[in-house]
Amino acid sequence: MPPIRPMLAKAVNGIPGGDMAFEPKWDGFRCIVFRDGDEVVLGSRNERPLTRYFPELIEPLKAALPTRAVVDGEIIVRVGDRLGFDALQQRIHPAESRVSRLATETPAEFVAFDVLALADADLMEEPFRDRRALLETMSGAFGGPVHLAPSTLDRERARRWYERFEGAGLDGLIAKPRDGVYVPNKRTQFKVKHTRTVDVAVAGYRMHTDGQGVGSLVVGLHDDDGHLHHCGVTTSFTAQRRRELIEELAPYVLAEVSEHPWSEWMDPAAHAEGTVMPGTPNRWSGQRQQQPWVPLRLALVAEVKYEAMLNGRFRGTTRMVRWRPDRTPESCNFDQIETAPPMGISEVLSA
Repeated sequence: MPPIRPMLAKAVNGIPGGDMAFEPKWDGFRCIVFRDGDEVVLGSRNERPLTRYFPELIEPLKAALPTRAVVDGEIIVRVGDRLGFDALQQRIHPAESRVSRLATETPAEFVAFDVLALADADLMEEPFRDRRALLETMSGAFGGPVHLAPSTLDRERARRWYERFEGAGLDGLIAKPRDGVYVPNKRTQFKVKHTRTVDVAVAGYRMHTDGQGVGSLVVGLHDDDGHLHHCGVTTSFTAQRRRELIEELAPYVLAEVSEHPWSEWMDPAAHAEGTVMPGTPNRWSGQRQQQPWVPLRLALVAEVKYEAMLNGRFRGTTRMVRWRPDRTPESCNFDQIETAPPMGISEVLSA
């Protein structure tokens, strides 16, 4: 019975050794599917049901899964033949009419990678090697938008997957101990994510939620025409460092906001137009104003560590590495961003 909180993975550097099974790391919504006869519930990582947002998956899951089963996996959306996380995010909408329309325009798919229960059997105490073997047997009934996640025991093949599959929109590799049991909400598996660095222009900062220093730096990159685009924020400061940054950044705080390249974003009318900018309401915060930000004179450059960039914005946590006094903000351009050779998600699913 739902809910069950999914088992998680902890980040590691490099592909781990040992008796592991390796799978691609999907960039979608984690989902545990509960099927009991005609009833299908799509559970999320935070235990809130996703069922109403993906109605097009219900009948295919009934056709693919045994009459009573619990299966762990990922909901994805393709744009062309690549993963489209932006399109997936748009599927979470309160209006039923929009949900129905998007179910046709950007239909979701489900990638299964674990089985937790079958009929009356609770399989969570069984080793992963046995759960995977059972899932592979079940996958004979999969079809349409329901897929079996590729898996390999070959560490060298896993390394190639890690390098190549990024071109389809995936963000790394999962390593699963083959003798491991399923432990809800515990990081007993491992994830290897792509991590790179880039030099960014520091355009402002936000105070920490406790009001005791700088919580994050607001950063950007220039396009080919020299326009500065907001790319997100960078964090990872200790409590002491947050307080020190207040003093370090004080000389750069703009008294005249009109001198900032994003000065028009201070205009309430711009907020109403839905322009993406730091600190304004968005589809996740509703109409709630986010943490205010303090504009800075463009003079500072920071090297930051990031995992991925999607449509000009950093995905995941972006961490400060160091200041770059040898660079100018104007030299921080998008051409620093590495782009993996493109490949189709169809090739990943058939690996």
